[in-house]
Amino acid sequence: MNNAKRSILAFVSALSLAAALGATPAFAADKTYQVTGPVLEVTDSVITVQKGKEKWQIARTKDTKVMGDIKVGAKVTITYTMTATSVEAKADGKADKAAK
Repeated sequence: MNNAKRSILAFVSALSLAAALGATPAFAADKTYQVTGPVLEVTDSVITVQKGKEKWQIARTKDTKVMGDIKVGAKVTITYTMTATSVEAKADGKADKAAK
């Protein structure tokens, strides 16, 4: 294989790897979930929905898209995402014992 072909192959491989690694976080952020049930309470910042025996409180902001009139008793389907706001790593007990 000549140098030009090797260079092109290396470039295409690097580009494919960068695209795959760069796209991974975007796919995770796009994951959405849904909860459906009657509205128990609605405020400017939270919608509370009954799902089975559980009460689900879903936060909302001024950017939340609302289609229709949300009122107590109305059946709604809420689409939401899960995003971490903080992460705290704890020391592994096994690693601590090995270090001593």
